[in-house]
Amino acid sequence: MKNWIARLFGARAAPARSAARARAAVRATAVRAASAGAHDPSDPAHIDTAYWRWLTAGVGGEITDAERARLLGELLRLAGDPEDAAGLVPRVPEVIPRLLRSLRDDAVSTPELARQVGRDPVLVLDAMREANSPFYRPARPVRSVEAAVTVLGQNGLRMLLARVAFRPVMGMASGPCTRQGAPRLWRHAERCARACALLAPGLGADPFEAYLAGLLHDVGLVVALRLADRLLEAPALPQDEEFIAAVLAGARELSARIALHWELPPPIGAAILRAGCSGPQPLAAALGEADCLASLRLLHDAGVLTRDNPLLAALAGRSARVFERIGPDQD
Repeated sequence: MKNWIARLFGARAAPARSAARARAAVRATAVRAASAGAHDPSDPAHIDTAYWRWLTAGVGGEITDAERARLLGELLRLAGDPEDAAGLVPRVPEVIPRLLRSLRDDAVSTPELARQVGRDPVLVLDAMREANSPFYRPARPVRSVEAAVTVLGQNGLRMLLARVAFRPVMGMASGPCTRQGAPRLWRHAERCARACALLAPGLGADPFEAYLAGLLHDVGLVVALRLADRLLEAPALPQDEEFIAAVLAGARELSARIALHWELPPPIGAAILRAGCSGPQPLAAALGEADCLASLRLLHDAGVLTRDNPLLAALAGRSARVFERIGPDQD
């Protein structure tokens, strides 16, 4: 395991450079389309830039060169010390162990699973919401816990429990930057996870590992926002492309290291680090495309991008179908 980790994180600069480039085929297509067709100079031509500016709306601003260096330097330092970094977010808890054991038992009936879910009001609401979402597209509205469990299936319940476990991790808000960004990061994490799970089978990746990778992908950004609240004299985050690329690359490496520190399956950390980069890893390909689609979905739902925007008009086939299935009525 140590040798595997050393190979994965041995070079620091190369992953950051590659992560700053186009992360998926859909991203590259969308950016080319925007560059060719967007005449309004205020229309963002790069998905990451548009997403960051939406994410940090209200706390955007200039900081000194010294503050930039301190913030990015601390982000890189924490990437080398994931135990210290993990202290800035709560550890993923062990949730509902009895239900998790039941999900490993093929003999447990749907009514029994429904009874166990029904013991927790939060799980009941989440199960109903999930079963009625575009992700599952039920033929008719789901109105009972047992019907929701039937629609979700065992793998869907595992995803539901994972989301319940991760929500506190993404929801911590201590200062202005985190209060602004954390709720939006959680919405992105939910959509990224769902998109990744949908894309995974077609790319030869495990759907549940893909779902976990999507949920964990933004944890490093939560840490970055908390660092900004701690280190900056005033709540202001730069909006230029150079800073955006640097902070997103650093946050992505940090997410990968935290995934390993939390002892999640090693392919999840590798996929986060290499999301969208060229290579044979199916999970990384799924995550890169899912990250892009989740950002576009949120930008569209927020009114930042309209349907005729080249960034959305370029979507087709599988990407367009996944974009529709991670729609806004999942909130």
